[in-house]
Amino acid sequence: MTRVIHTGDTHLGYRQYHSPVRRQDFADAFRSVVEDAVADDVDAVVHAGDLYHDRQPGLPDLLDTIDILTPLREHDIPFLAVVGNHESTRQGQWLDLFETLGLATRLDAEGTSVGDTTFYGLDYVPESKRDQLDYEFAPPETEHAALVSHGLFTPFPHANWETETVLGEANVDFDAFLLGDNHAPDRAEVLDTWVTYCGSTERASASERDPRGYNIVTFDGDAQITRRGVDTRDFVFLDLDLQGDEGTAYVRDRVRDADVEDAVVVVTIEGEGGQVTPADVESFGAERGALVTRVNDRREVEDESDIDVSFADPDEAVRERVRDLGLSETARDIDETVRESKLADANVRDAVKDRVQEAISDAPDAVIGSEGDGEESVPDEESEGQAAMGEFQ
Repeated sequence: MTRVIHTGDTHLGYRQYHSPVRRQDFADAFRSVVEDAVADDVDAVVHAGDLYHDRQPGLPDLLDTIDILTPLREHDIPFLAVVGNHESTRQGQWLDLFETLGLATRLDAEGTSVGDTTFYGLDYVPESKRDQLDYEFAPPETEHAALVSHGLFTPFPHANWETETVLGEANVDFDAFLLGDNHAPDRAEVLDTWVTYCGSTERASASERDPRGYNIVTFDGDAQITRRGVDTRDFVFLDLDLQGDEGTAYVRDRVRDADVEDAVVVVTIEGEGGQVTPADVESFGAERGALVTRVNDRREVEDESDIDVSFADPDEAVRERVRDLGLSETARDIDETVRESKLADANVRDAVKDRVQEAISDAPDAVIGSEGDGEESVPDEESEGQAAMGEFQ
């Protein structure tokens, strides 16, 4: 029998709402998973990607990770992991650094055996490059086998990666397919294999209302999956349907009625009602002891456009809009480099030029959009790349 913790989407380093306290919350949540692993003496901790939120984590985040993972090494509990889309880079991976320190094992097609189970890894792969995959793995020498990966797989929401293709073309019969990327825990049986998401260990957006946690997977006969929660900071969700002259004063009263001490308060406003001034509500939440208060007035969005943007997390709202544009992998990388990079301006220009040149070399015929109605001519990625290079020269 082999019993492991299946976790992922820890998003270390995320200063949600620009709060250093929230950054620490993400580290604390991951630390609690490791503490559970040691206390329960599991056989391994399996991480399904997005260890970090940023592709360029800061030194404090790297030091936190070393501190969090060290107890696993001290208790001979392997930390097995794959690379997610948030930490994917074209140079080295942070996971490789931790492997050299004896703190992690990066899973791959060769497999890593723990007890009577071999664990294989499939890092996040951009949609445009998945046709090149052959899903060939080294034959296991153990009774059980599990594949660990990161992406949005069928039959779960927002999927763009076919689970049946992966399992059907693989030369190994897997007992379980352990996934990251979808922050909601879920499971399904596909081709006689349990396919499961572990969910995130902290709320990375205001839409993640359910409690956070991770999976415990036991390989003993059939794979058995159970769920365990993680104690995280309280989020208070106030969904208000304003009527008549209800406005800022009414919203403040609802905040006063709630237990908001040390919590993240997310106020969502719908209906008609009167004017609401977000700054007044947010400052009142701070007076009541809330860590963060954010107001999402959906009425303003509906009046001006059909775009549904949550102002509870402005950074995430921008990321969601960029994703909705259907841009190519290259365009999304360029957007992230320009918008989120911590590099100096000159280095940002160089990074963009390098990425565009690589894209032109790798896939000159790729298109900007991942979807289209066939009615418009879509520029190819080379044209897009050349335009971007011109802009940053």
